[in-house]
Amino acid sequence: MSASHTSRIDVDGLQFQYPGTDDAVLAGADLTIEPGEFVAVIGGNGSGKTTLCKSFNGIIPHFYEGDMQGTVTVAGHDVAASSVAELSQHVGYVFQEFDNQLVSPTVFEEVAFAPMNYGHEDYRERVHRTLDLLDLDGLEDRFVWELSGGQKHLVALAAALSLDPDILVVDEPAAQLDPVNARETYDQLAALNEDYGKTIVTIEHQTEFVADYCDSVVLVEDGVVSWKLPVESALNQLDALRAQNVHPPQVTRIADHIFDDESQLPVTLVDGVDRFTDYDFDGVRTDGAAEPASSGEPVVSFDDVSHSYDTLRSGTKDVLDGLSLDVYADERVVLVGSNGAGKSTLMQLVTGLETPDNGTVTVDGTDTTGVLPEQLAEEVVYVKQNPEEMFIDDSVRADVAHYLDDREYSNVEQRVDDVIEFLDLEPLQDRDGRLLSVGQQRRASLAIGLATDPSIVLLDEPTGSLDLASREEVGRTIDRAGERVETVVIATHGLELAASWATRVVVLDDGAVIADGPPAEVFADLDVLERANLRPPQVVRLGRELGLHPAPLTVKAFADRFDTTGSSTESTVGEQ
Repeated sequence: MSASHTSRIDVDGLQFQYPGTDDAVLAGADLTIEPGEFVAVIGGNGSGKTTLCKSFNGIIPHFYEGDMQGTVTVAGHDVAASSVAELSQHVGYVFQEFDNQLVSPTVFEEVAFAPMNYGHEDYRERVHRTLDLLDLDGLEDRFVWELSGGQKHLVALAAALSLDPDILVVDEPAAQLDPVNARETYDQLAALNEDYGKTIVTIEHQTEFVADYCDSVVLVEDGVVSWKLPVESALNQLDALRAQNVHPPQVTRIADHIFDDESQLPVTLVDGVDRFTDYDFDGVRTDGAAEPASSGEPVVSFDDVSHSYDTLRSGTKDVLDGLSLDVYADERVVLVGSNGAGKSTLMQLVTGLETPDNGTVTVDGTDTTGVLPEQLAEEVVYVKQNPEEMFIDDSVRADVAHYLDDREYSNVEQRVDDVIEFLDLEPLQDRDGRLLSVGQQRRASLAIGLATDPSIVLLDEPTGSLDLASREEVGRTIDRAGERVETVVIATHGLELAASWATRVVVLDDGAVIADGPPAEVFADLDVLERANLRPPQVVRLGRELGLHPAPLTVKAFADRFDTTGSSTESTVGEQ
């Protein structure tokens, strides 16, 4: 695979307005991406960054119709005058919801789909060459639906590469992937860029990946491109990033807390270690006595639980294997582990949507196999990874009332009023939940569940693919849920959330619990983290590199360990 040096992207005065909307999502965007660049496009939810990138392969304006002005030229082709089919031979695109673009039963058929439809007689060679490139050899005959999330993402990437495009656009490469699979995906993109000269464009909220892999950064703000800068300079534009709800890397935020009047803050872990090595920190610190172990009766209990499902070609797939776990009232539990470790299955067993093959699951002392899921729903709220699935009426208020009416609750209107007010949903209550931002959808979907006054709330990947403002919105929602219910359990790949919020982290691997304890204790066990495909947050890794024991879990905790009076080299380091 080799990239052509004609793979330039030029955007000149691009305006685009979706039908039925009052404002243009793009309002005069200008941008040039040179052949062979690795570019991150960043910005808040709703800023227009995804719309901008969808113009590169003609999805806009040919698939999503609307009022378009200005020009987009890609690899010498005027997008408005070229078909999506023609542009797809130059631009591969992997959507954030990559499951939706997988259309064939098997991996081979999926990767062969495009070259076969374009009449390439060498489609078999193309498939095997692409699978080999992405280390997917051996999966050719597997059904797509049998694969893990990480494997599906790579198959979508392989399908996009099957026509050997010069340009590859990937929306949220790290979303829905465990930390190790996310980094491996970025490693693959870096190899495509460095070894084959392909132009890589990613839409990304996780700036640690941007710092480690990208050459330059494009900031989209209110429908225009505010700037395009080299990555180190871009991630030092702290005011501009925060105004667009983009978190700089943790190491950059730490340096911003510590250094005064620094014009160039570190943006990678390696840079951070270099900058902080000669500073004095409170290196060894005790956190006081550990919190007492939970006592009393557990609100959720797994006793030697096993669960599996049947596959068509690979026999039975074990998901949980002899798992035992107790969850108590007033705990804030985070489940972590690699894709396919069993986190979502564990949650579904609590709701009664799935029942164990062996062992017992009890909720408030009730065996889940003896009651219907509808009965358990009075005590258990489960907000799925894709919250839009919970909206069926034309307004948030109607959706909340619908679930209460279905369960024949009394005082429905009063319950709706209470939960709408509790979650600050008054401005959104008359809007269609399916048309809200993801952060708003999560808040509204939680309202549907909290209206029944449950004792347990389960949240599956609540902060995935969200900008800073939306993550903070979800964080406030989670905290409020904790005020109203006994226990909150979250499954997530976002270890920053686990470090800053949880009282207890449970690590799953191959369907079993391999670690269970306070965040500081779990994140200190490198063997467990490696086994479970986990990487602790950057602040924890930085603290460990600098010999801080225990390693701080948050940016603020790290900054608090800095001794501003004890450094003999502060002026020297500050000048670097």
